[in-house]
Amino acid sequence: MIATGSSSPKIDRPLTVIVATDCGSTTTKAILIEKVGNEYRQTYRGEAPTTVEAPFEDVTRGVLNAIAEIEELSGWKILEGDRIITPYQDAKIGVDMYISTSSAGGGLQMMVTGVVQNMTGESAQRAALGAGAIVIDVLASNDGRLPHEKIERIRTMRPDMILMSGGTDGGAVTHVVEMAEFIAAAEPRPRFGATYKLPLIYAGNKEAQGPVRKILGEKSALEVTDNIRPVLERENLAPARQKIHDLFLEHVMQQAPGYKKLIDMAGAPIMPTPAAVGVIMETIAKREHLNLIGVDIGGATTDVFSVFDGVFNRTVSANLGMSYSISNVLAEAGLANILRWVPFTIDEQMLRNRIKNKMVRPTTIPQTLDELQIEQAISREALRLALIHHKSLATGLKGVQQERTISDVFEQQASGLSLIDMLKLDLIVGSGGILSHAPRRVQSMLMMVDAYEPLGVTRISVDSIFMMPHLGVLSTIDEKAATDVFVRDCMVYLGTCVAPIGQGKEGERCVEYEVTFPDGKMVKDRLRFGDLTLYPLELDQKAVITMKPAKAVNLGAGPGEPITREVYGGAVGLMLDGRGRPLQLPTDQQARVALLTKWFSAVGLYPTASG
Repeated sequence: MIATGSSSPKIDRPLTVIVATDCGSTTTKAILIEKVGNEYRQTYRGEAPTTVEAPFEDVTRGVLNAIAEIEELSGWKILEGDRIITPYQDAKIGVDMYISTSSAGGGLQMMVTGVVQNMTGESAQRAALGAGAIVIDVLASNDGRLPHEKIERIRTMRPDMILMSGGTDGGAVTHVVEMAEFIAAAEPRPRFGATYKLPLIYAGNKEAQGPVRKILGEKSALEVTDNIRPVLERENLAPARQKIHDLFLEHVMQQAPGYKKLIDMAGAPIMPTPAAVGVIMETIAKREHLNLIGVDIGGATTDVFSVFDGVFNRTVSANLGMSYSISNVLAEAGLANILRWVPFTIDEQMLRNRIKNKMVRPTTIPQTLDELQIEQAISREALRLALIHHKSLATGLKGVQQERTISDVFEQQASGLSLIDMLKLDLIVGSGGILSHAPRRVQSMLMMVDAYEPLGVTRISVDSIFMMPHLGVLSTIDEKAATDVFVRDCMVYLGTCVAPIGQGKEGERCVEYEVTFPDGKMVKDRLRFGDLTLYPLELDQKAVITMKPAKAVNLGAGPGEPITREVYGGAVGLMLDGRGRPLQLPTDQQARVALLTKWFSAVGLYPTASG
């Protein structure tokens, strides 16, 4: 077996068969990946309940049960008792490697500290989020809380790990030392494992390393690494992220029931599920030279990932989800914002009751069309709010004076601008039950279009059966195997959305367009404001679209400027969105319901009486 460690393992021979699991909070999902000819394919899949809690209290039981289901479906012999047979032998016996990710036990919960909240505090947050953590609080010298409030907060939150940052190298150490004293006074206890010390990473001003060691060395499992903000103009997040991964494996995972056995079984380090999803997103963006946004909308949290101009960011909205956190979506979005997506008249109290029922019965799925439409309306708001949160953190460095040009020599440019530029966006990737398991693929596409309001020309896809975590950890061992399976079995391309920027009265000319299909057939038409049009265009097919916008309408080349682009098809096709940007719905309920009904029927979103 290949030894685990913090770096990627060395493979002595080409991988032929791999089994991978993702241990989620409720379900453990296993997949079998085989080399077929020159490419890798995902061939079988098994599921079993996760067994971290009583009565089993051993995560490996769920893993073995999920793999046993693969054995049953495939006729492949992988297990010998509680042991995974390695390496692969002919005649469908054994696998070359077993790998796993995990978010069981609520994932990795971290608290981060900085000196200035929107500078080193945000840098620390980005480091933790990128490593797959849920950040439960950000403490800073200037966060407005009194010392006793900070100490009480540290004591009651019980994180799995703390990341301390603060100050540039060579700067003042006073505030960093003060924060270390608050942590020492709080004497924080970890969530799991009463007998071990809380892992704490110091990644701040190197001048403060001595005092921090003196104050916290005895009270925590202290690790010191490079400053995440060595100078104001630069972030250095990689060493802290690597340290988080190492400590997650060595400390946090070791305390959860059965994880020591799981670590011994795996042929590569176990990764937190969100970190693994982030790795595959980064890998694909780099390989295809894309700017992308990915989302994983779950029952309790919504993770958003982005890669723009090679810069990776991840955020987790820990209060936005579709079951356990569904009432938080209502509270944060407001009833009016959810109601605007419901294509029928409903009493406000009735809607509140339905949302609360979902929260108290989180595993239920919609039984009627009304229930499905309400759930998909809520998901639009969860996705929209999570992206707003992501944009606020995926920024340039705050506190850095921007270089000025002649045009703005008299006024200082704002620093900390969001890196998310929807006009430069090439691809949206959706994942999570509400998107992956929507009864019609067009529902997934329109949920993302309505929530994200893409601009210009954007390709849209979903994860077919949620295998991105498995592929993320695989990509650290064999990038070709991971990308083969991602492109051929994981990613379901839905199609392309073309959305002009601008607004006008309903029925006014927005764009004149012509579409040339692969068979040479050409369609010429006019897209009016308020229209939503869908053309079938199959996967692996490309069409050429030429658009001549009205004077004030922009498709990325400037107001009134025409564009010609090659667009890709998919399970849904080519969607032309003339509803205007930003998207505005009528405030009058009757008018809004009529407009939603028109849009939804134009793309065949839901079944009608005639089918």
